[in-house]
Amino acid sequence: MPNIFDFNLVFTQIPILLKYLPVTLEITVLSMIFGLVFGLILAIVKIKRLPFFTQAVNVFISFTRGTPILVQLYLTYYGIPIFLRYYNFYNGTDYNLNNIPPLLFVLVTFSLNEAAYNSESIRAAIQAIEKGQIEAAYSLGMTFVQVLRRIIIPEAFVVALPTLGNALISLLKGTSLAFVCSVVEMTAQGKILAGANYRYFEVYVSLAIIYWILTIIIEQSIKLIEKKVMIPE
Repeated sequence: MPNIFDFNLVFTQIPILLKYLPVTLEITVLSMIFGLVFGLILAIVKIKRLPFFTQAVNVFISFTRGTPILVQLYLTYYGIPIFLRYYNFYNGTDYNLNNIPPLLFVLVTFSLNEAAYNSESIRAAIQAIEKGQIEAAYSLGMTFVQVLRRIIIPEAFVVALPTLGNALISLLKGTSLAFVCSVVEMTAQGKILAGANYRYFEVYVSLAIIYWILTIIIEQSIKLIEKKVMIPE
């Protein structure tokens, strides 16, 4: 009987795939950080209802949430070089398009995508804060930055944490699409291994196990953080 499924191969492939875990984590962590910062800015713009900026933010969020991340990766991968060509042509510069690291395309795409989704979660969390606390802080002479740092961000973080935790898990799994921008992370390496040994099922089972364990680790970490920052009733 032919060896239809090689159980041992599943576990022998895992160490090879884990060599590319740092790339996956780098994309995940950096994209989440930039996504949180930019998402906070977008949320504040929407809450303040700044003329023109609010409309621009609404269009950006609608487009980002309404298009697949795979399409956005392609748009970034082909769009940034086109933009630089036009910039070189009209400004007399000579930026070398070949020196653009593929990781940049991935980070830009995932950061903007996370910002669009995080902005709505952050906005809802900020609006859930009692206005009396914010007004009291202003009455004490605090500036907007001080109110943001001491009251808004800490309290909004507690409210938005479960949603942001889910976003982090989705981002981790979404990094498996980074290979379309020529970035070799775990999934890309899995495709390479599967193409070499033709044991596609075993390789993808190995990947599934790794992503599953990483997701469990993130879930448990989020629960621990929730317990630490939980406001007693």
